[in-house]
Amino acid sequence: MGFQQIGICDTDLSDQEPLLQAWLDNQYHGEMDWMARHGMMRARPHELLPGTLRVISVRMNYLPARAAFASTLKNPRLGYVSRYALGRDYHKVLRSRLKQLGEKIRAWCGQANYRPFVDSAPILERPLAAKAGLGWVGKHSLILNREAGSWFFLGELLIDLPLPVDGAVKEECGKCVACITTCPTGAIVAPYTVDARRCISYLTIELEGDIPEALRPLIGNRIYGCDDCQLICPWNRFSQLTDEADFSPRAALHAPELIDLFHWDEARFLRVTEGSAIRRIGHLRWLRNIAVALGNAPYEPAVLSALQSRSGENALLDRHIQWAVGEQLARREAQSVKVQTAQQQRLVRSIEKGLSRDA
Repeated sequence: MGFQQIGICDTDLSDQEPLLQAWLDNQYHGEMDWMARHGMMRARPHELLPGTLRVISVRMNYLPARAAFASTLKNPRLGYVSRYALGRDYHKVLRSRLKQLGEKIRAWCGQANYRPFVDSAPILERPLAAKAGLGWVGKHSLILNREAGSWFFLGELLIDLPLPVDGAVKEECGKCVACITTCPTGAIVAPYTVDARRCISYLTIELEGDIPEALRPLIGNRIYGCDDCQLICPWNRFSQLTDEADFSPRAALHAPELIDLFHWDEARFLRVTEGSAIRRIGHLRWLRNIAVALGNAPYEPAVLSALQSRSGENALLDRHIQWAVGEQLARREAQSVKVQTAQQQRLVRSIEKGLSRDA
């Protein structure tokens, strides 16, 4: 099926229910109302598919070769897209494979009821993956694996067969807090706890309205998602590259020029993102994110012109354009002051040299 690992566990996640409730009570889910909509069903897989006895958890690597993390993030004129979203929508890929796996099991056993899930239903996939032995939950809340780091997708197959279960593995984060300290917006508010309202992935993907102004400068050139907590993790020294062609980066999304992206009309956005996870945010939020990134870019007349070219198209976009234009103008003024100061210093030095000769 192309999975790198599978594990099996029962459906008992009762220990996760108080943790989930506390997370919801703190409003860490932000505008993701669907996180609270189904109550504790997320911790009760057997309620999603009555008769479920086991959960088969799978993982599939997605890290592409030549991911170009540093070269893209360090160039503020380029747009950074989270590496998981550079290729085909993983929901479709994994769900198709899980369905095939379910059919193979059914054919072998004669009968079996199953249901595949890929980040698409009220289910706590990371606690299930940890319970099934695929890894442990890191302090950034992602699953970590000794041999593969964290650059992989998760999927689940609920099934009504009493399969033998696997055991959980030992947590090995130790005293490391690299992911917590490196998060650009301080979204990891405590070990294993993420406040989505501050997370760049949430702000650029899930949030439908305005990105809070205080967080915009911290987003940098990240226009869809963020990988910082994974990039800094020592366990990702052991990460494995994907061999799935579907996860190969699309050229138009791999280190693209921000100005070019901002000129895309909706037709081109839909064409380039066909079959991609990026399409779900829509053209408007795509432009909103790029406007913020342009606001964080060094001052250039071309950047200012690009921002002003889309003014008046939409109220939400306008608010982010106005902020970005303000940031660009402030940098232009700062550059002007710096140039003037340098000129004055040169003039003073020239006068001092002249006075010295006269003396």
